Amino acid sequence: MTDAAENISVWSPFYAYLSRLRWIKRWGLKRNALDENVMEHSWEVAVIAHTLALIKNRYYGGSLDANAIATAALYHDITEVITGDLPTPIKYHSEAINVAYKEIEKQAEKELLKLLPPELQADFEALIHHDSMPEEHARIIKAADKISAYLKCQAELKAGNTEFEMAAQELAKTIAGYRQPEVVFFMQAFAPSCGLTLDGLMRT
Repeated sequence: MTDAAENISVWSPFYAYLSRLRWIKRWGLKRNALDENVMEHSWEVAVIAHTLALIKNRYYGGSLDANAIATAALYHDITEVITGDLPTPIKYHSEAINVAYKEIEKQAEKELLKLLPPELQADFEALIHHDSMPEEHARIIKAADKISAYLKCQAELKAGNTEFEMAAQELAKTIAGYRQPEVVFFMQAFAPSCGLTLDGLMRT
């Protein structure tokens, strides 16, 4: 067998950048009882999005590629390794700030894509450039992102941190407003048990 590595002359800092997502803290304007970084948030969004897609397929006649959606969700906040996590109240404080931030995100997407070897860039195009993602995939990932944030708020409230009360209420309204049956299913079937202790889970 030929040792393929002998002929590799490619060098890329792409995954070195990704590894730094663990240092990007979320919810920067709030006092947190439980710190959350972008890397762990991305994993949670990916598993929720994967489950939402499967629910859509099995219960509501969907034909989504759940694996592709889960993979895209892992990369959904990748630009924050360059931009940092801009808190939601700031991001949506005004139309001008929102538009400016979206332009910064697009530029960050381009910069990250260029870090990859040319032969791999086409494969990562739809993962990194949000505008290239199928609309149905984006809708599922957005819902998963909001559910992840909602669960974070609930964990903070359970820890006695009232700092997250208003965010929890706003997220609950947003999630209810999606009117996606797979989201309703997830929130009824899976979300309630996320507030249980380990002892409580073991008794179920």
